[in-house]
Amino acid sequence: MALEHEAPPARPARRPAAFVDVALALDLAERAAVLLLFLLFVHRMLPRLLALVLAEREHPELILLAAGINAQALLLVTAEALGVVLILIRRRSASLSSHPFDWALSFSAVSAPLLLTTPAAPSAVIPATLATTVMLAGLLMQISAKLSLWRSFGLVPANRGVKTRGLYRVVRHPVYAGYTLTHLGFLLGFPSLLNALLYAGIFLLEVLRMLREEALLGRDPAYAAYAARVRYRVLPGVF
Repeated sequence: MALEHEAPPARPARRPAAFVDVALALDLAERAAVLLLFLLFVHRMLPRLLALVLAEREHPELILLAAGINAQALLLVTAEALGVVLILIRRRSASLSSHPFDWALSFSAVSAPLLLTTPAAPSAVIPATLATTVMLAGLLMQISAKLSLWRSFGLVPANRGVKTRGLYRVVRHPVYAGYTLTHLGFLLGFPSLLNALLYAGIFLLEVLRMLREEALLGRDPAYAAYAARVRYRVLPGVF
């Protein structure tokens, strides 16, 4: 994700009007696309939550399970809504990537869980509490990292400065770490070959996103110094 200095980065050199128009168009296009994706996410979530409420009324013994799922759903909606709000209110960046590959990569990774995840039978081996705990930890990590980025959060690679506080002291991409943990929890709770292949593909997309972001951010000496201090991207000691 785009990062943030403790103090605002230096104002970029004045650009020709045509460049400013392109930068503004790209910025508005990303915001509009994110808002549309969130509306699609809400459209898919509401029927599922309604079905859960109806099932709870018909089967009162499911009340504890329903409460746990509702808590996860609330955190999931909070994490996604927070990202949308931060993108809508964020500061602009003249370094926002215009490369079509970066745009396709970013929105493919964001859209894949929403559009392709299919139901699977609950695991008969992994305790539901373990899967739920892993998912909740991932969602809380996402929210914490997004709050640390605040108005520097974005999907397409850009440089809005270098963030070094919070979870960014531990890994360079805690938002992606949160995504991965959430997906792992879902896979533990609902294991299937299709879900495993889906999330393996999403992880590959996220790794490519990290590399593309770091290629852009690495031009900034402040980020190069930060990367030298914080060696790992997602999991300390591993990657």
